[in-house]
Amino acid sequence: MADTPTNKLFVGSISWNITWQELKEAFSEFGEVGFVKIVTDRETGRSKGFGFVEFETVEEATAAKEAMDGKDLDGRAINVDFAQEKPQD
Repeated sequence: MADTPTNKLFVGSISWNITWQELKEAFSEFGEVGFVKIVTDRETGRSKGFGFVEFETVEEATAAKEAMDGKDLDGRAINVDFAQEKPQD
């Protein structure tokens, strides 16, 4: 993903059982979570195993990234990195 700090985090390797509410709760100890999305398959509605968590500030996101990367969440070690905006063609 990206090395440039941003207030939006990419969270990978999340359990298919995790809800957006549970993801928000897991990250909320690091600051004000403004937005959470778990990406789902369009046809089945099943989680694709990754999502995004957006904080109010870059500092909160940085603290969450450093603390949560590699942590166990519902039996899986999650990957956390700064999200990267999709390039506009």
